[in-house]
Amino acid sequence: MIAHAPGQETSRDRAAALSLMTAAPAERIKAAAEHLLPLLGAVEVLVNRTGLVMLPYRDTARGTSFFLGEVLMAEAHIRCPDHDVEGYAMVVGRDLEQAMAVAVLDAIGAAGLAAAQFNVLLRALEAEQAAADEALRRDIEATRVQMETF
Repeated sequence: MIAHAPGQETSRDRAAALSLMTAAPAERIKAAAEHLLPLLGAVEVLVNRTGLVMLPYRDTARGTSFFLGEVLMAEAHIRCPDHDVEGYAMVVGRDLEQAMAVAVLDAIGAAGLAAAQFNVLLRALEAEQAAADEALRRDIEATRVQMETF
């Protein structure tokens, strides 16, 4: 994850950063956004709402897509005219502050502000999530049952 100068970030980098931030603990993201928010200057809130979205899923056996159900989401979209960037986030649940914090951090990354701090945050989140994924894999593996068929 690398924060680039304005207009240089790739959509893949930005999408990966957003995935990390939306999955991170809300309080950690809120604290980071609160700390870095003054760097953005004026912030215009375009969207700050909750709503339901359909959750798509793919049937791997048949290869068809269908909607699994509805998921409550919080969404935030901001514009920062001082840096000519926008920030966006959508998180599972109804925590509008978490969505706004991720949108602020998204704008920070898009503007290339505090790139060193932003990259440290992303690397830490990536390491924490990799450790959590590995722990889950170990827990799942512990439940594996070997059966013999005749």
